Amino acid sequence: MTGRLRRALALMLGVAVVFALSACSPRAAEWSGGTSVIAGGGPTGVYYDYGGHLANELSAALGISMTVEETDGSVDNVRRVDSGEALLGFAQGDAAADAVAGRGAFDEPLQIRAVARLYDEYVHVVVRADSDLERVSDLSGKTVSLGAEGSGVNVIATRILAASGVDAASIRDPQLDLRESISAMERGEIDGFFWVGGLPTPGIENLSGALPVRLLPVEQEWVMAINGRYSDAYRSSDFPAGAYGLDQSVPTMAVPNYLIVAASTPDAVVRDVLSVLFDARSRMAQEVPAAALLNRRQAIFTVPVELHPGAVAYYRDERS
Repeated sequence: MTGRLRRALALMLGVAVVFALSACSPRAAEWSGGTSVIAGGGPTGVYYDYGGHLANELSAALGISMTVEETDGSVDNVRRVDSGEALLGFAQGDAAADAVAGRGAFDEPLQIRAVARLYDEYVHVVVRADSDLERVSDLSGKTVSLGAEGSGVNVIATRILAASGVDAASIRDPQLDLRESISAMERGEIDGFFWVGGLPTPGIENLSGALPVRLLPVEQEWVMAINGRYSDAYRSSDFPAGAYGLDQSVPTMAVPNYLIVAASTPDAVVRDVLSVLFDARSRMAQEVPAAALLNRRQAIFTVPVELHPGAVAYYRDERS
């Protein structure tokens, strides 16, 4: 065998080894081909904003094609992740709990897992500042958006109305998403709307700059009643004075938000996502304030939604 032939064979063998190793690489096998999707929410909400920045960071760091898609919110996101339409999704803790239990909007348990607890979301009951509406009970008989159909907002709005003694059937509900609710309020077509999102929610912040608004209080006793009946996923909180131009703090209800994947997602993919998520936290927080709230010690608290095994391994390694 000549030296040239030996070198050619060695080169061919080396190429074959590289391809073989690449084929065995979790990242090469699982991230290659096509565009991966993050199920976000409405374009004026925190989910979509956060998802867009996370998609850019994942694409740049991993050399993949990742994009965020507009959705109807948590319930829709959970379904897309479970069906494989989306790799990642944002979901309120209560909607995710309903999904794994197969209750509420879900006819059967869905096979989803949590990647991280990201931040807490706040229930907004938004009315015009010059409105005579002072309490949630005043919404009876009014035109109020309880959130888009298939959204986590709709789930929470319905539960709050029931806890406060308001019959949801008494409300004229156009079932608008956040962007549509904001536009309808600006045109004077609705008396108020419900929203559940991070603080501040960009669309509502922009609205408050053009049209003074108020937030109706969500009482602590309602929070306790809802927890007693459902998933114990809620806690009492407050909007601080200054938020959205408020003169004083307003009591409300908060619910955790999770980043979720399908149970079948490879461990290596979940570990990649978490590595980029934490590495990019400070950069994303410059544009998405909620990203600054990500905390490794808090990220693991996703009960009753199980952490994905890849996430468990990631957090365990980061502690060592």
